[in-house]
Order: sequence, then structure tokens, then C-alpha cells
Amino acid sequence: MAEEGEWTRKGATLSEVTAQKEYGVDRDFIVKGIRAGKLEYREGVIWGNPYLRIVRRQLEKYITEELGSDRLKTGKNQTELRKIKTEIAALKRRLCELQIRKVELERQI
Repeated sequence: MAEEGEWTRKGATLSEVTAQKEYGVDRDFIVKGIRAGKLEYREGVIWGNPYLRIVRRQLEKYITEELGSDRLKTGKNQTELRKIKTEIAALKRRLCELQIRKVELERQI
């Protein structure tokens, strides 16, 4: 069972689509966990599109039980690496913009 306030705590729940991106599991795997009673879920709708919201802690435990802890670590590491690469690219773009602005200001002086 989900702890008190777990459904409202930031980052404690995730949608099925986010679970697919972060952990590499498909919708059938999630539905199988729900039917087995391993995952609690709530239904939601955004812009008329239905989705399932599940508790992250329960999903991680279910992935470990069904697929092994290596699969969970691999999924988490890939997600973190993707976020780091995105942040590095954004910082490189910002640095380039700042260098261009620096050159412009130096010319004006």
C-alpha cells in the first residue's frame, strides 16, 4: 500500500509513459503488475487522453522482483546519463551565446 501522502509528494508517482522512458518497461508490464496486485494506480486524463499514474517505489520494487536489480540500475543510469547529456548541451549553447555577447561588448568598448 502507498504511504500517507505518497500520491501527492513530488516525484513519488509517475505516469505510465514516464515509466516507459525512465525504466524501459512497456505498458503490458505495468498492467501485469497492477493485475497481480503489486502496483497501485490511479487513472488520470490530460487533454482528453487517459493515462495511469503509479507509485515509483512500488514500480522499482516490481521491476527488481520481475527483471532483476541489474535491469533497474541500468534503466536509472541510462535516464541519468540522458539528463546529463541534455544539460551539457544546454550549457554549451548558453556558453556560446555568452561568448558572442562578450565579443560584441568588447567591440563597443
